[in-house]
Amino acid sequence: MSDRPPTSLGDADSYASTDRVIQATYELEPLEWAEELGRIESTGLAQGPDAIRARVVTTDGNRVVLAFPNRHLGHDVTLLVSALVAGEWADSSVIRRCRLVRVDWPSGLPGPAFEPPDRVLVGAIVKPSLGLSPAEFASTAAALAHGGADLIKDDELLGDDDWCPLEERVRATVAAIPSSTRYAANVSGRIDGLLQRAERAVELGASALMLNVFAQGLDALRVLREQEFGVPIFAHRVGAAYWCRGERASVASDVVAELTRLCGADFVQVGSFSGTVYDSAEQVKAQIEACHRRLGPAHRSVAVLGGGVGPANAAEHLVKAGCNQAVMLLLGSAAYTHPGGVEEGVRATLAAIR
Repeated sequence: MSDRPPTSLGDADSYASTDRVIQATYELEPLEWAEELGRIESTGLAQGPDAIRARVVTTDGNRVVLAFPNRHLGHDVTLLVSALVAGEWADSSVIRRCRLVRVDWPSGLPGPAFEPPDRVLVGAIVKPSLGLSPAEFASTAAALAHGGADLIKDDELLGDDDWCPLEERVRATVAAIPSSTRYAANVSGRIDGLLQRAERAVELGASALMLNVFAQGLDALRVLREQEFGVPIFAHRVGAAYWCRGERASVASDVVAELTRLCGADFVQVGSFSGTVYDSAEQVKAQIEACHRRLGPAHRSVAVLGGGVGPANAAEHLVKAGCNQAVMLLLGSAAYTHPGGVEEGVRATLAAIR
């Protein structure tokens, strides 16, 4: 089952209702600590100003709904994370268990720049992760593109390395693949050069940008989105597992996917049904829903199914996902172990889902 609890408000209405307050739902043990949880996430002192104090709205079983004045958190992604998502509440020795399972986010976060296509996309990662020269990288990208990949992306570990500099890699790859295939260049790295790397990658022809969102910071994603480079952004989720997999303090994976989408990701990784990543089938489905459900004026994101996805299980993934639009099957190592080679691995995946 999804971590998302039942609510008396529909998603569209609850999103609109957060003009003045932001509501967050936690699974909490001990439940008697609810008032203290609100204090830690807002004023810090019990006698703090009422205008800023978080309040307990309801408690039910092991769930508590807290309301936070929007005048404090507003559209500040870093403060939203610092208070609600990964705040000091996780440091408390009193908590036996606390899991954030829902947030009615404030309006005003940018959301994706593009509405996704109403079909299934096939993406592919260039492998090996490290060590390829720009020419070798481009040659592999060309094989993936000729197999029919809609999008080709860098590995999350590949940055602006001396053996494969970002600018040389973008030039070589763009020259090697057709314009119908997007290339997502990884611009993650030192924060003081993020926008310059992104701008240069787009100037050289990169038709998408990739960011290691939970290493770089969610607000870096928002900044990249609001620069309006004119290309979609692929949000890699490396590091998100540390939020989602904790036993005592954690965040539901669909909450993470939803916030990633609202910060501006056109492509959001949501795990897979292969069993090679930590997400349960229910969690993957909840993340797909988080990418697609109505959230005010925000576009949907493409839900990216990745981790052990290949020709043999591609069709099964779509059946389990329960949708055939705004979804991407992302091929990694499975495409490279296909008997006919990487190009045939992509082609076989496409044949399997038609």
